[in-house]
Amino acid sequence: MPYKIDQAALDTLFLKARSHNGWTSEPVTDAELKELYELYIYGPTSANTQPARLVFVKSEEAKARLKPALSEGNLKALAAPVIALIGYDLEFYEKIPQLFPHNPGFKDLFTNNPGMVEPHAFRNSSLQGAYFILAARAVGLDVGPMSGFNAAKVDEEFFAGTKIKTNFIAAIGHGDASKVFDRLPRLPFEDGAKIV
Repeated sequence: MPYKIDQAALDTLFLKARSHNGWTSEPVTDAELKELYELYIYGPTSANTQPARLVFVKSEEAKARLKPALSEGNLKALAAPVIALIGYDLEFYEKIPQLFPHNPGFKDLFTNNPGMVEPHAFRNSSLQGAYFILAARAVGLDVGPMSGFNAAKVDEEFFAGTKIKTNFIAAIGHGDASKVFDRLPRLPFEDGAKIV
């Protein structure tokens, strides 16, 4: 297995990839969403707990249900073919015997320490959300992640009756390059990292 990916892959995932806020009319198929999902699940999480749970908001009816939860500045997301809700399951530990079969007793760490559950679920679903963005780019989709929404409203509308809470949302589709903002600066190494 090669240790480095080629320049085209780096460009697709990072260097030329952009967060989108405008969309073409090209649809996103269910097959594309499943392909994205089947790739993103391979990103690592602590003890393979995989606490993220996704809802793909695709129908006009579902978008109408989401609209009241979006901030005014993020209503533009409704023009995307799909909006992904990236949530985290506060009962993720119930899947540990399935996902961490060599140590099913690891579930007890969370059932015996309830204060560990939400930080673990939030942290690892955030990792999975990042993998989700990269997986979407890898399968030829553009993404517009956002946090401008009322999480309680999203939870009530899409996760009622569950122990799932919303982490963030992301518009998905084929981006309109004419609506991409200029790339913003990034911190140089000396400001954002150090070697000790």
